[in-house]
Amino acid sequence: MEPADVGSVDDLDGLTDDLTDDPSEPADQHPLGPLGASLDHAVDKAWNRLRGNPTLDRVFYTASELGDFSLIWHLLGTARGVTSRRGSREATRLALALGAESALVNGVIKSAIRRERPVHDGERPHGLRQPVTSSFPSGHASAAFMAATLLSERSRVKPAWYGLAAIVAASRIHVRIHHASDVVVGAGIGLGLGRVIQKVFPLR
Repeated sequence: MEPADVGSVDDLDGLTDDLTDDPSEPADQHPLGPLGASLDHAVDKAWNRLRGNPTLDRVFYTASELGDFSLIWHLLGTARGVTSRRGSREATRLALALGAESALVNGVIKSAIRRERPVHDGERPHGLRQPVTSSFPSGHASAAFMAATLLSERSRVKPAWYGLAAIVAASRIHVRIHHASDVVVGAGIGLGLGRVIQKVFPLR
């Protein structure tokens, strides 16, 4: 009886390459290493089944556009300031925090880690602003989760704020402007910044 064919070393190498393959970025140059490259590849491959759905395309492209320059968070913060008692302090804190977050993430961190954005072939179903900054981490995700942390304070609908933040952050994967790892790290930064701001500038 001949031994079962378990594949050659070259076959195993090919499988590893397939898991970490991105034509725009070798796995060993990924900011999080080969594990991060594998995550990006797996998420993009799975998410590709959702792309092309007219409803999801509209939702995610709209969310991505509203996240540009943190527009949606400035609007929600302003609305909160107008409609709630002592809301002006919260709105001011959020606006200043968003400015600081943008300077840190889009200025300092992205300048230090100059990562290429995902390759996108073909036409997009909806118009979308093409950013000029580098990819890692996602500024949309960091702003979204920082804003959600601040807006959910004293809120009776805390899950709704984080749900909206998740949609805005995930939209960047859907539209192929960011890799999944960009979004995960950006969300983590946003959560951390939100907690720091709550400690340093607490609401009275």
